Amino acid sequence: MEQTQAEIAAFNSQIQALLEERAALTIKNNVICGENDSPQAMVEAYRRQARENAQLSVELQGIDAAIAALEGQIKQKQGKLVRWQGESKQLIQQQQLEEAKEVAQVHAERINQLASELAAEVRFLKACANQLSPMYWQIYYKPFITGFKTISVPYVRSDGEVWTIVNRIV
Repeated sequence: MEQTQAEIAAFNSQIQALLEERAALTIKNNVICGENDSPQAMVEAYRRQARENAQLSVELQGIDAAIAALEGQIKQKQGKLVRWQGESKQLIQQQQLEEAKEVAQVHAERINQLASELAAEVRFLKACANQLSPMYWQIYYKPFITGFKTISVPYVRSDGEVWTIVNRIV
């Protein structure tokens, strides 16, 4: 990218140098005749300009062609630069996405670990409740704990592209 920008800057400086050269040649091409010049001197000045003008005209055309070619190269390099920036932006987004997925993966694994621990704790509580319930009924005439049929814990799963959080009944 930096190389392409340097090339564009070099093309621009070359174009500027050609424009200055063209301007200097154009100024030099003007016939300068004084008011006191004789008719013969004026005719001679215009004839000299006409003889030199053919070569100068070809040189100016060459400069114009060179400027056009350099401007074409600049447009090509700028297009390449724009495409590269678009690709670079996409690569950066993909990198950011991969980094975010890694962070999400860590959190999903932690959730699944906690869900596993929570499910074990719920089973232990259920075992305690099953053991205590008969005595609790005898003393207080009501259940010790209710709702074990609907207890669930979150679990994160993935098919590779889409992640889903589901509730697993304990």
